[in-house]
Amino acid sequence: MKQLLYIGFCILLLNTTTVFAQATTAVPNVTVKDTLKSTSNDIDPLTPAKAAFFSAILPGLGQAYNKKYWKIPLVYGAIGTSLYFYLDSNKKYHQYRDAYKRRLEGYSDDDLSYLDDSRLIAAQKVYQRNRDLSGLFVIGFYVLNIIDANVDAALIQFNVDENLTVRPLIYPNDVTFKANVGLTLNYSF
Repeated sequence: MKQLLYIGFCILLLNTTTVFAQATTAVPNVTVKDTLKSTSNDIDPLTPAKAAFFSAILPGLGQAYNKKYWKIPLVYGAIGTSLYFYLDSNKKYHQYRDAYKRRLEGYSDDDLSYLDDSRLIAAQKVYQRNRDLSGLFVIGFYVLNIIDANVDAALIQFNVDENLTVRPLIYPNDVTFKANVGLTLNYSF
């Protein structure tokens, strides 16, 4: 009974005391910034389409739009080299074809008089094949230029900061003291 009175007295004492832990003052209106929103540029879904369109209009312009200026000489080097070989093979093809046509008409006063007819036909086939392959390379590099601008513009929007890393890791084994090799995947919030 004495314990029951003691517990009752403690409860009564605790309930009657007023605690002033915080002062009531006017709180200014504070806005909290969202920490999950990225602080970088917002994602524009039309950026890859713009870069591909610019590269289709003028090769290398999509790379300039993506600010990858070092790729522009590669684009022009690839397309220009292929175009040079196309034009050169086309000129030589027509040269051998015209010489063969003149032979069929009975003339033999051209620069290629030292070649017989079978050699002229073989040269025509070789240069025609080279011309066609070079044309395919020009078209292929042109399409590759457009695809590169499109993919680069799409990948430039991804977040590649230090919060997500994959790194090679070399650490010693605790038992054998030999080096273990592996990859670590770190994701920090």
